[in-house]
Amino acid sequence: MTLQILISLSGGLGLFLYGMKLMADGLEKTAGSRMKRLLEILTTNRFMGVLVGAVVTAIIQSSSASTVMVIGFVNAGLMNLAQATGVIMGANIGTTVTAQLVALKLTDYAPLAVFLGVGLLLFAKKKSVKQIGEILAGFGVLFMGMELMSSAMKPLRNDPVFQNMMTQISNPFLGVLVGTVVTVALQSSSASIGILQALAMQGLVNMDTAIFILFGQNIGTCITAILASIGTGVTAKRAAAIHLLFNVAGTIIFLLLIFIGVPYVKWIEALSPGDVVKQIANAHTGFNVVNTVLTFPVAGYLAFLAKKIIPGEESIQDEKHLEFLDKRIMETPPIAVAQIMKEVNRMGDLAKTNLIDSMEALLNKDEAKAQEVLKREEVLNYLNREITNYLIMANGLELPEKDLKLLGGLFHVVNDIERVGDHAENIVEYAQYLIEHSLTMSDMAAEDLTNMKNKVLSLLDESLTALKTQDRKLAGKAKAQEDAINELEKTLRDNHIDRLNKQQCIPSVGVVFLDMLNNLERIADHACNISRFVLD
Repeated sequence: MTLQILISLSGGLGLFLYGMKLMADGLEKTAGSRMKRLLEILTTNRFMGVLVGAVVTAIIQSSSASTVMVIGFVNAGLMNLAQATGVIMGANIGTTVTAQLVALKLTDYAPLAVFLGVGLLLFAKKKSVKQIGEILAGFGVLFMGMELMSSAMKPLRNDPVFQNMMTQISNPFLGVLVGTVVTVALQSSSASIGILQALAMQGLVNMDTAIFILFGQNIGTCITAILASIGTGVTAKRAAAIHLLFNVAGTIIFLLLIFIGVPYVKWIEALSPGDVVKQIANAHTGFNVVNTVLTFPVAGYLAFLAKKIIPGEESIQDEKHLEFLDKRIMETPPIAVAQIMKEVNRMGDLAKTNLIDSMEALLNKDEAKAQEVLKREEVLNYLNREITNYLIMANGLELPEKDLKLLGGLFHVVNDIERVGDHAENIVEYAQYLIEHSLTMSDMAAEDLTNMKNKVLSLLDESLTALKTQDRKLAGKAKAQEDAINELEKTLRDNHIDRLNKQQCIPSVGVVFLDMLNNLERIADHACNISRFVLD
């Protein structure tokens, strides 16, 4: 194999991979919100998971990327092992789309697709049209890369060394090994199968040899998920193990069927006589569809085996962790935005709980509640830092304008929620002051603070609910309470000063009361800011 062949083959592979990515990016942007809805469907049952896995992988053109995304979901607690199993099976079916595209042999139209695609990318004004341009350009570049790989291999038809090597690979087990190693090196079964199809275009490989290489390629593609599972929890590691077990089981099943005389290769050849490129695509699709049909009813055993291979229980996490976010999710921008929103909502709920508990600590002089609030405040500070980091990462992704605007507003929302937590912490400090100095508020002062707390809590609750549901009507209702709360704060402040003047309250406790009003009023301001974000 000469240096020129290697250079041309490398260049063709590079174009093939870039075209695949360009096309996948365009498809993903076009179908972004629909992908999010599809992934929400998979919570219903494992069968829906298979369908969703197939569709999503057909869009992003990579079973490895889909499986890595699944591992991210499992690690973030968004998907259980049963759901993950279905999606992984579907991903293996969806990834065969690339091989089927190559088998269409549309190489003659590739330059036209690139011309039209680049034209739309450069001159179109609408984002949706640019995305179509991206798909077309990627489609064309993929086929041009395929043609370059095929042309590079043409001289090998008369190379005795290469022919001898291909004869050796016709050994089933060696074929599986070669397919596995090449795919592990490329970390893409689509790319390695593309090379196999390029060999077939030049008549350098037949189905009797290609079938075993295909089996190995399906095993090799698992390496990406295995690497992605490093540093994750036990369940996420099991999801990666299921991916490997599924493909190894399929390979063993097919090898046994072929060895006992099932004419699988003959059936594949009969579907497209004389067209080895199409035969490879059909064999790849057939392997994954049949493997899914055979293993779907016993998917529970795959999960059982994964638990045996990777024993142990998930470590019990305290609240100081991200429940909905994982860096692997950032590979899918529309999903990433939705998960950031869920984590922000969780942070809001914790801040609301801290307001309730801080007032209980103050009014009941409850030191245990005070300690709970302080511990939860540490969680809020942690979430503030982590969510902000994810918002920064998400801002660097290619997202629709409305999502970028949403992310920009969430920076302020996270800050407002964190400030609610800070004011709850202030209230706890005053509660501890009263406990430490054995001071008690008058019944009237306690009643006034309870009244103010209820109004502020109602505003905060409606604002956070409006944030979760993006309910503009509820946000408007919440914001309308702002003036009433400001007026109540002024009335209660005047009444308390009047009580102080009449010496009905202890001055040191009176100062605490006034500061409490101020903290509650500031919480109301931050709650109104959250409502404004929903309204904007």
